[in-house]
Amino acid sequence: MRALSLIGVETSLLNEDWSLVLTEPGAYALPSDLPSMPENIPAIVPGTVAAALEAAGRFDRDDPEPLIDSDVWYRRSLAGETPGPVILRFAGLATVAEVFLDDRLILSSKSMFESHDVPVNLAGRETLSICFRALKPHLEMSGPRARWRPRLMNNQGLRLIRTTALGFMSGWCPDVQAAGPWRPVSLIRAVRKRISDLRFSATLRGGEGVLKVCCAYEGPARDFRLVCDGQEVSFGFAEGKYSAELRLPDIKPWWPHTHGEPALHDVTLRIDGERFPLARTGFRTVSVDRGEDGNDFALIVNGEKIFCRGAVWTSADIVKLPGDRESYEPWLRLAKDAGMNMIRIPGIATYESPDFFALCDELGLMVWQDFMFANFDYPAADPDFVIHVKKEVEQFLAATQVSPSLVVLCGGSEIYQQGAMLGLPERIWKGPLCEETLAGLAGEHRPDLPYIANSPSGGALPFYPNAGVAHYYGVGAYKRPIEDARRANVRFAAECLAFSNLSATETLQGSKAGIPRDAGVDWDFEDVRDHYLGEFYGVDPQELRNGDFGRYLALSRAVTGEVMEATFAEWRRPGSTCNGALVFTLQDVMQGPGWGVVDVDGRPKSAWHALKRAFRPVQIIFADEGTNGLDLHLLNETGGTLPVVLEVTCLRDGRIPVVSGRRELTLPARGSESLACVDLFGAFFDANYAYRFGPPSHDVTVARLKHAETSELIAEAFHFPLGRAKALHDAGFSTSLEEDDGAFWLQLSTDCFAQSVSIDALGYRAGDNWFHLAPNAPKRVQLEALPGAAGRPGGTVRSLGSNRVARF
Repeated sequence: MRALSLIGVETSLLNEDWSLVLTEPGAYALPSDLPSMPENIPAIVPGTVAAALEAAGRFDRDDPEPLIDSDVWYRRSLAGETPGPVILRFAGLATVAEVFLDDRLILSSKSMFESHDVPVNLAGRETLSICFRALKPHLEMSGPRARWRPRLMNNQGLRLIRTTALGFMSGWCPDVQAAGPWRPVSLIRAVRKRISDLRFSATLRGGEGVLKVCCAYEGPARDFRLVCDGQEVSFGFAEGKYSAELRLPDIKPWWPHTHGEPALHDVTLRIDGERFPLARTGFRTVSVDRGEDGNDFALIVNGEKIFCRGAVWTSADIVKLPGDRESYEPWLRLAKDAGMNMIRIPGIATYESPDFFALCDELGLMVWQDFMFANFDYPAADPDFVIHVKKEVEQFLAATQVSPSLVVLCGGSEIYQQGAMLGLPERIWKGPLCEETLAGLAGEHRPDLPYIANSPSGGALPFYPNAGVAHYYGVGAYKRPIEDARRANVRFAAECLAFSNLSATETLQGSKAGIPRDAGVDWDFEDVRDHYLGEFYGVDPQELRNGDFGRYLALSRAVTGEVMEATFAEWRRPGSTCNGALVFTLQDVMQGPGWGVVDVDGRPKSAWHALKRAFRPVQIIFADEGTNGLDLHLLNETGGTLPVVLEVTCLRDGRIPVVSGRRELTLPARGSESLACVDLFGAFFDANYAYRFGPPSHDVTVARLKHAETSELIAEAFHFPLGRAKALHDAGFSTSLEEDDGAFWLQLSTDCFAQSVSIDALGYRAGDNWFHLAPNAPKRVQLEALPGAAGRPGGTVRSLGSNRVARF
């Protein structure tokens, strides 16, 4: 990984003309030992063995063959390369690899996560060969005795090998194991005096940006300057290094996009009058507020407390493991479009490339980075293991040092939880890897970033959610009621709300394919979804599935988004202990109704749309406070005050106003307003049906927040005093399709409350979907053309409470 611009060198990517051949493990020691006429397969570099085999029609990602049983030889001729000294850079080799120049071994690598620079002297006629040794024999090797054995991974030998857990978690992801040159192979030549050993930091002090750069330069230089934002300063020279500190008054800071502009600035070196682009960076400060009790976890960016919301990342493509901008961008743009401001890369995945972080910088997405350790009792006392740990971490931190999006470093995922859940004492599971080795590396190389020893951690037991960082599945896997999201006193959920989320096209007919499950349990995440389907809609899921499968599918698509939206309403209200929560996961890694809120083909599911509503920076939230009535909370995370009009109406039979109220307010910047519904009504009204004097008077309450000057609708909220099942109405729709500057908009209205309205338009994606629609409150939804769409969109509109279909 290299994020900073390479100065003084010429780099050629060796990404063409590779072939590969699969052989028996250990059958051939040298490239010359290979058969003279092997069955060569065109290879993709950077890429994986699985990707090359898939492109050749020899690998099925939905029914994968094991990739740990064979040696795989990659070969490429270097004939025609200019003779002379060069550096061969191998940015990532998965996983046990030997590199040969002709028959000369020039590199042995035992880590997927390390980059290697190998100086060689080319004659211009060599063949470059990389042998990826079968991983299975290495996984079967013994090492220091483990004090616990996690069930998540299906091979305990992973604790000794520095490779990804992806492909080794049956029930969580397909068994596609990483092998091959998954990151670029390049040839580097020095062409002029070269910059090396570069250290970079950009931060804020007050309103002033402070940029520090230190490097080695094969000089000397007569005039060596650091330039940014129209300001510049000369480098000083001491102890063999050049260093400069540039102060930038009134610099525009970098913000997560929910709270401001993710401003970026170009940094340039000027050496003897010649300009060299160095980096694009942002200025911000990051810290953690632990609260008065020391158990809190709130991220503070530029002095402001940020409610972090987003999702856990898996992979842009579990077969290809790509690292290029083109592969990342669709996923990260969907994250931003949903209102997410944080992505967590978990310890079960891989380190992503600088392109990932550059996109997050631009989009205003904060990154929580686990180091690649998860669940296992790692051999932290093994010196050889520690050497590899230090190298991979130092390289990652160097590669990401210019990225303002990186805001949290974490020692790994569920190591502490795994040991503690097996009943082991703290002195066993809280070990030196996370507490000392990784903490020391983070402190040395990135003292500007918070470091968390493990996720989860911080409470009396690491998996208790009421202190520190939690993995909260009370609502979700443990089937707790929505009220548990408040009762659990979650401080920060680094992962939460895992469901088997259905896309618009999945039918579930006779198959459990793609439905995630935990190892060793007799339930899966479809069972979890069914539980909430029954609770929310008052039906028996199995009876409904057998008797009315179409309705079962519609409720299944709606319910997970409804659960997520309701849970985040609890967490975002003023007075909540929660400072952030990340849904598990952003994207599916295989076909089927997986955890992702976006399916494997990049199509948002109903849950994605629900999160988009739940994550609005300007938001309105109902809070049912029992006999204390029904409260409303208005949030404004933006940097400016906002004049608004609040309207609240209680409806009987989904259409008849029973009581209503209206108020004009000014929402303060980065602030909130809370009020009781009765304050708007002017007198007591049992809005949440807590007192139950007589029959209920209404079945839904609608709150609408509008801009006071433009009357534009900003946000809506809905409360169901009798539950969602009592607010399912036979709503009909009026629709019209409009075209405005080449964009298509669907105008919708209804005379009766419509629950979970779904729009289906072939070749188009609705900007909002699976939303509730109040009567006599027209809604305008953009229809975004997908690749290949042609002509005017057409489709259908449905709601949960009706069999009627409106066409447009």
